[in-house]
Amino acid sequence: MNVPTIVTHGGTGSKREESDGCEAAAQSGLREMTGRGDALAAVVKAVTVLEEDGRFNAGRGASLGMDGKTMSCDAAVVDSRGKLGAVANLLEVPHPVQVARAVADTPHHLVVGAGALELAKRLGLHEPYGPTEKSKAEYREQVEALRRAPAGAADGAAPDAESDAGKAMIRRLWNYPVPWGDAVNRAAHATVGAVARDAGGVFAAAASTGGSMPALLGRVADTPLPGCGTHAGPAGAIACTGIGEHILKHHLAWQVYQWIDGGMRLREAMERGMALLPEGVQVALIGITRDDTAVVSRQPMASAVAGLS
Repeated sequence: MNVPTIVTHGGTGSKREESDGCEAAAQSGLREMTGRGDALAAVVKAVTVLEEDGRFNAGRGASLGMDGKTMSCDAAVVDSRGKLGAVANLLEVPHPVQVARAVADTPHHLVVGAGALELAKRLGLHEPYGPTEKSKAEYREQVEALRRAPAGAADGAAPDAESDAGKAMIRRLWNYPVPWGDAVNRAAHATVGAVARDAGGVFAAAASTGGSMPALLGRVADTPLPGCGTHAGPAGAIACTGIGEHILKHHLAWQVYQWIDGGMRLREAMERGMALLPEGVQVALIGITRDDTAVVSRQPMASAVAGLS
């Protein structure tokens, strides 16, 4: 018998004391599974709760872009039956995960930008909203920090966006429709997510992010790309959070799933996957299989597990 179970996380930028938000999301997803919903409905419900929370970098809590105005979100859903949907560079939608779920029922798997926004409008999910006071305060702090940051030189390899060399490159390639002025220093790259197993043995994963700072306009990383930020199959489900460019390079969720599918224990596979990324890079994973759940992270992070006893 498969016991309905769900795991949630608030992203690498979250705090352990914010785990109450993850617990509320997990319990909401669990109720979905014990009612009429399946694992996919459960992770969508859980991530919707996290997007609504406001403390996490997703949905209503999404970080401000470098122009101090843009709030661009990505999201994805996937399950072990083959359902797959994602959106990228979506504006003015507080629950991008619900638009991603709708994409999974279309002939497509990924819809971006203006097309994703028009789809959200047709679904009644479009709702212009502004940044939270927390996002605005963090933005002001980050602007001041960048003004004091020296420009660094790249060593030949493509620099990380949060490094001095990366910030200097982003400033040189500035592509926002407003002049360079304010920018950010402290990188924001959190993603909320959930993985679940329902009574029928179906696995699902969902993720949503308010993006990364500093970043060029239009930047997309791991969250909406299949096998990068999320993956689900008959052996289980995985969701990742952290610096998206590093996660993307390794197709991290897919790679960890392959080890699980080959018989490796869940935590061992997740720790092995995390070790693929350079030391010092923020990264965390949550996972679920038929007989196990796990959360692994290089830094304290809000998370929760809920299941029927």
